[in-house]
Amino acid sequence: MNKEEQVILGFRDLYNKIVSLNKDKMEQSLKGHTSSEVHCIEFIEKNVDSNVTKLAESFYMTRGAISKITQKLIKKGIIESYQKSDNKKEIYFRLTEQGKDIYKIHENLHQEFHERDKVVFEQITEEQFDSMLSFVETYSRHLDSEIKKQSIDLTSQ
Repeated sequence: MNKEEQVILGFRDLYNKIVSLNKDKMEQSLKGHTSSEVHCIEFIEKNVDSNVTKLAESFYMTRGAISKITQKLIKKGIIESYQKSDNKKEIYFRLTEQGKDIYKIHENLHQEFHERDKVVFEQITEEQFDSMLSFVETYSRHLDSEIKKQSIDLTSQ
């Protein structure tokens, strides 16, 4: 196995371990909410004037899929939609008090997981962080380009 394959498999293995370690606590604390719903809640709280388009772009999902998730969240009383007085066409979302409570639970869990894993990150040098971040940014830009090409290919068919 070459180093490229080792890196890709290493990332996949790390991701799977994180998900496995966090899964039970997340599910217990956020009962009745899917991962997609919780991540939409997080995005809406952190991004002013969130709408279906911004959510879809952020999660690499279709607007239709995001619409289904946001409609569920509205029915559950977790988010509410609003319009701006100067733009009656666009619909935006914000959290209700119940949504803010779910967001806080999720953030507290992330903080707990961060504390658990802190011991590893404390050992990493600034140069190592810079190198890893540079790689992640480069790879992410490449994947963005591939996603864009794929969406262009799909629209031209």
